[in-house]
Amino acid sequence: MKNLFQAGKLLLLDMAATLFFLALYLLTHNVTLSVVLGMVLGLAQIGWQVARRKPIDTMQWMSLFLVLGAGTVTLITNDPRFMMIKPSVIYVIVGIVMLKRGWMNRYLPPIALELVPDIAIILGYAWSGLMFVSAALNVIVALNVDVATWSAVMSIYGIVSKALMFLIGYAVMRTIGRRRRLAGDRPRDVAPMPG
Repeated sequence: MKNLFQAGKLLLLDMAATLFFLALYLLTHNVTLSVVLGMVLGLAQIGWQVARRKPIDTMQWMSLFLVLGAGTVTLITNDPRFMMIKPSVIYVIVGIVMLKRGWMNRYLPPIALELVPDIAIILGYAWSGLMFVSAALNVIVALNVDVATWSAVMSIYGIVSKALMFLIGYAVMRTIGRRRRLAGDRPRDVAPMPG
């Protein structure tokens, strides 16, 4: 259970600026305030890592780039249609980044890297697929409903779909890992990739 919470914590930290923006927007309906404070949080997270001389992972850099880039365009246009379509662009970019073999290793404990690196690779591709499905769904919803409905639907979908994928992935890796450990099996075709 400790490993589940550690992986969840890392995932939430990577998505903190985006989640903060969404929560603030839902509370205030103020695009400018939400975007600016989301961008500040993204910069503060990376600044904190740099100040502590901690390594900054590719997903963290990508998250900051997306927050700053999308935030800047939203501030310039102040167009709600752009704001509604913007998550689809982000989902596609994240989906492409998640096609990188072994991207999940940062979130896995050493025992998982030892016992189920092959399963982690498959689940990494499943996460990528979820991002592409989410991008398509967001475009459909954004083009067919008002801002308030879009916000509610995509917020609920976003949280539920990612939580389910996370929990299913965790359960699958834990079950297969336990079975392999008890049987003394190790995957033969796939060596663990560095984190």
